[in-house]
Amino acid sequence: MADQIPLYPVRSAAAAAHRKRAASYSAAGPGSGAEWPSSRYQLEDESAHLDEMPLMMSEEGFENDESDYHTLPRARTARRRRGLERFVCGGWKLLCASCCDWLVNICQRKRELKARTVWLGCPEKCEEKHPRNSIKNQKYNIFTFIPGVLYEQFKFFLNLYFLVVSCSQFVPALKIGCLYTYWAPLGFVLAVTIMREAIDEFRRFQRDKEVNSQLYSKLTVRGKVQVKSSDIQVGDLIIVEKNQRIPSDMVFLRTSEKAGSCFIRTDQLDGETDWKLKVAVSCTQRLPALGDLFSISAYVYAQKPQLDIHSFEGTFTREDSDPPIHESLSIENTLWANTIVASGTVIGVVIYTGKETRSVMNTSNPKNKVGLLDLELNQLTKALFAALVALSVVMVTLQGFVGPWYRSLFRFLLLFSYIIPISLRVNLDMGKAAYGWMIMKDESIPGTVVRTSTIPEELGRLVYLLTDKTGTLTQNEMVFKRLHLGTVSYGADTMDEIQGHLRNPCPQMQSQAGGNNASSTPPRKAQSSAPKVRKSVSSRVHEAVKAIALCHNVSPVYESRAGVGGEAEYAEADQDFSDGNRTYQAASPDECGNMAREGLRTLVVAKRALTEEQYQDFESRYSQAKLSIHDRALKVAAVVESLERQMELLCLTGVEDRLQADVRPTLELLRNAGIKIWMLTGDKLETATCIAKSSHLVSRTQDIHIFRPVTNRGEAHLELNAFRRKHDCALVISGDSLEVCLKYYEHELAELACQCPAVVCCRCSPTQKARIAKLLQHHTGKRTCAVGDGGNDVSMIQAADCGIGIEGKEGRQASLAADFSVTQFRHIGRLLMVHGRSSYKRSAALGQFVMHRGLIISTMQAVFSSVFYFASVPLYQGFLMVGYATIYTMFPVFSLVLDQDVKPETAMLYPELYKDLTKGRSLSFKTFLVWVLISIYQGGILMYGALLLFESEFVHVLAISFTALILTELLMVALTIRTWHWLMAVAEVLSLGCYVASLAFLNEYFDVAFITTVTFVWKVSAITMVSCLPLYVLKYLKRKLSPPSYTKLAS
Repeated sequence: MADQIPLYPVRSAAAAAHRKRAASYSAAGPGSGAEWPSSRYQLEDESAHLDEMPLMMSEEGFENDESDYHTLPRARTARRRRGLERFVCGGWKLLCASCCDWLVNICQRKRELKARTVWLGCPEKCEEKHPRNSIKNQKYNIFTFIPGVLYEQFKFFLNLYFLVVSCSQFVPALKIGCLYTYWAPLGFVLAVTIMREAIDEFRRFQRDKEVNSQLYSKLTVRGKVQVKSSDIQVGDLIIVEKNQRIPSDMVFLRTSEKAGSCFIRTDQLDGETDWKLKVAVSCTQRLPALGDLFSISAYVYAQKPQLDIHSFEGTFTREDSDPPIHESLSIENTLWANTIVASGTVIGVVIYTGKETRSVMNTSNPKNKVGLLDLELNQLTKALFAALVALSVVMVTLQGFVGPWYRSLFRFLLLFSYIIPISLRVNLDMGKAAYGWMIMKDESIPGTVVRTSTIPEELGRLVYLLTDKTGTLTQNEMVFKRLHLGTVSYGADTMDEIQGHLRNPCPQMQSQAGGNNASSTPPRKAQSSAPKVRKSVSSRVHEAVKAIALCHNVSPVYESRAGVGGEAEYAEADQDFSDGNRTYQAASPDECGNMAREGLRTLVVAKRALTEEQYQDFESRYSQAKLSIHDRALKVAAVVESLERQMELLCLTGVEDRLQADVRPTLELLRNAGIKIWMLTGDKLETATCIAKSSHLVSRTQDIHIFRPVTNRGEAHLELNAFRRKHDCALVISGDSLEVCLKYYEHELAELACQCPAVVCCRCSPTQKARIAKLLQHHTGKRTCAVGDGGNDVSMIQAADCGIGIEGKEGRQASLAADFSVTQFRHIGRLLMVHGRSSYKRSAALGQFVMHRGLIISTMQAVFSSVFYFASVPLYQGFLMVGYATIYTMFPVFSLVLDQDVKPETAMLYPELYKDLTKGRSLSFKTFLVWVLISIYQGGILMYGALLLFESEFVHVLAISFTALILTELLMVALTIRTWHWLMAVAEVLSLGCYVASLAFLNEYFDVAFITTVTFVWKVSAITMVSCLPLYVLKYLKRKLSPPSYTKLAS
C-alpha cells in the first residue's frame, strides 16, 4: 500500500483545494528515521472536514486505497442506526435530569463563593457571613436517621418486596399464617442494619465532637483567650503550637522561628510525608512584638475558595504606612486546615472556615460500591419475582377465577413468597464479613486491612488493574547513582573519587576568594570580559556539589558580592530545571535520555552568574508579577523564563527508585491470570518505559508503540491510524496526548487501548487517572481495580470498582481511602488469586443454595395447593417456617463460606484458574436454571411421596414431608461441598440434633406417637433417598466424564 495516506477525502473541488494544503502522514514507525514535518498539521480551522474522516477500522482499510475514507466507522453507523431510539431515550433522560436538577437547586441553594478582604483581628468587618468552622462527617441527624436508614434498605428490590409482603399480613382477608413468620426475619435484618449504622454514626459524632472541641489560643486586644475550634471565625488571629493541628485555612503572619519560616506536615491533606516549608508575611514578621498586630491597619485579599491545595493567590496590604505596603501572597504563605505544625509556634489570620477550607472541599463522599455479584443476584431476584407472579396467575386460572379472584391471586403471591428468600441478604452479608476476617487473618499477607466489607467478591472478577509507579511498583527510596559532568561520569562505584575532590580545596575558588578579600568593590563584568578557560574536573565537581547542596529549598536573597563568582541565588528558576521539554547544550546531549532509559530519574543542574543590575531588574519584575491578581502563575513563569538564558550547565544527576520485592513475579502472575495491567504515572516517558520493561509489565520480546505527542484533532487522527496498524504491542502515551485523544476520539482510543497487552500512561495527573478508570468501566463493562500509595491516587482508587491502597512513604491517605489496604504490592497476587477467587465462588454457591432452599418449599406448596383443588392454604405454618430458614438449615448452608475447590498453593501456582471467573460462570442464568430444575424435582418428589405414603391422618403428611425436607437440605449441602472442613460436619450434626430435639415440642404440628414408629422412619428415608440419590449419581458421572479444570490440578 502507499506510504502516504491523504488526510482529506476527495469529495469536491473545495475538498481538492484543501487537499493541496493538507499535510501527508508518513507511515514509518519510530526509529525508522522518518521525518516529522512541521507543516503537516494545519487543521485547527478545518475541523468540520474531520467529521467526514473516519479512523481506519481494520487492516483491510489500509490495503484498499479507494475505500480509505468511504466506509463510516462502526461507532457512527451504530449511532445512526439507533438514531430514533437515542432521540426518544435521550429526550426522556434529559427531561428527567432537568427536573431533578431544578428540584435540587430549589432545595439546596449553594452560596456563590467569592473572593474576600479579611482585616487582621477584626471578624466583625467581614462583609459576608461565612460558614462555621465545624467538622461534620455525620450522614444523618436525630430526625433523619431512621428515615435515612430505612430508605437505604428499602431502595433494594428484595427488601422492599418483603416489606410489602409483611404489611399485607395486617389485612385479615390476606392473612396466611402467624405475623412473626414474616416480621421476625425482616425485623432481624432491619435491627442488625440499624444497630450497625447507629454505632458507625455515633463513632462519627464522637470524632467530630473531639475535633470541634479542641482549644486554641486566639489573640485579641486584651491578650490571649481560649476558643473552641468550632467557634473560630474569618479574621481571627489564631496561635498554633508545635505538633498541633491547624484548625482552619490561614495566612501565615508570624512565627517564633528566627528565620521567619516554619515546617508543616501535610500527610493528612495530600498524603505526602515530607515536610513543607512555609514563610511568614515579612511585614508582620518584622513587627517588634506580638501585640503590634493590633496597632497596624492591615488586611489580606484572598481569592475565592478553591479545590487546588497547591496554589493560592492573594495580597497583604498595610494601609497605615507611607507609602502603603503591598506584599504578594502565594502557597508558601498559607497554612491549610488539618496540617500539623512541625516546628515553632505560628500565628495566622483565618481566611477560610468550615466547608470552604481546602481539606473539606477536597473531601468527596466516596460512592457506595456495589459488587457485580450483588447486581447479578438482584437480576435473578427479579426473575424469581416474575416466576412467582406467573405461578400465582396459573393457580388462579386453574381455579377458574371463582369468587373474588384478585384476593386469591394475592394470597397465592403470599403463599409462594418464599421463592424469594429474605435470608439471602442476611447470609451474603454474613459471608462478606467472614471473607474480610479471613483476609485480615491470613499470615501470608500480614497487615492487610479490609475497609469496605461489601465487595470482597469483586477481587475475583477483575479484568483491568490500574497501578501507580512510584511507591507502588517501586520502593520510593531514591538512591544517588550517577553524576555526569559532561566529559566525565561518576557511578556508584566511583563516588569515592568525588569525596577525594571535595576534600581538596579547589585552586580556582581559592584564587577567587583571595581576589575578593583584596578588593572591596569587585569588577562587575569580570566574568564576561575574561576569556573562557576550561575548568578542571575538581573545580567542576566543587561547583556541581555546591549547587546541589544549595538548590533544594532556598529563598532568593540579595548579596553584595553577587557578580563575583556567580553566587547570586536563582531559586525561582530552580523549579524548572527538571523540565523535560527544555534543551540544554551539554557535552553529551543524549545523556539525559540514556539515563532515563536505564530507569534513573534525571535532574539537570545549571547556573547563571548575574550582575547586581541584572538581579535588581529580575527581582523587580518578579515582585511585580507576584503581586498581580489575574494570571499570576503565567506572569511569574514568563519572568522566570527570561532568567533561564545563557545558563552554564553544571551537571546531570541520576537517582534510582528500586523496584519493590517480588514485583516481577507478581505482575507475571496477574498477566497469566488474564488481568490487563495499565501503569499510570507522573514520571517522564523514558523512565516510565524503562520501569515497565524492568518490572516485566512489558515482556522483553514485546513491541512498544510510543504514541507521538499530539496537540489537535488532526494530529490525533493520524497518530491513531498509525497505532491501529500495530498488533499485539504495548502502548505508551503521555497525559497531554491522552487528553486530546479523549476529547475527540474517546471511543476509538478506548477500543484500541483495550486490545493492548499493557498500557503505560506517563505525565498523568490525578484527575486523568480517575478518568481512565471511568473510561474502562464505561467502554468495556469489565471490573477495574486501582492500586496506589499516595494522595494523588485517591481519586483513581475511589473511581475504580475496587481500590487497593499501599501503605508507603507517601503516607496513608491512599490506604485509608481504599477498599483494601496492603503493605506491599506482592501481596496483591494472593489477595486476588486466593481470597478474591474463593470469595466469589463461595458467594455464588451460597446465594444459589439459599434460593434453592426457598424454591423447594414453594414447589411443595404449589403441589399441595394443586392437589387440594387449588386452595390458597399454607402447607407449613408458624414456627415450622421460621425454623426451616434458621436453626434447622442455617448453619450447614452458611458453612459453604468455608468451602474451597483447590488449595491456596494450587491457586497461586496456576493463575489460569482465575481466568474462568471473569466469565461469570459460577453464577449465571444457566447455573440458576439448573438449581431451579433441581428444586422442582425435589419439591415434587417430597410432596407427592408424602401424599402417596400417608395412610390415615393428614397430619402425617406434614411430619413425613417436613422431616424429609430437612434431611434433603442437609444432604444437598453435603453434595455441594467440595472440600470438607471440620466446622461443616459440626454444623450438619448440630442442625440435625436441633431438629430431632425439637420434635418433642412440636405437638401443635406433628403427631409425636407417629414420629416414634418404624413406619415414619422408613417412609422418610425412602422419600429422601429418591429425592437425593439421582443427584448424587449425576454428580459422580459428571465428575468422571467431564471433570472441571480444578479437579485435574487437585489430583
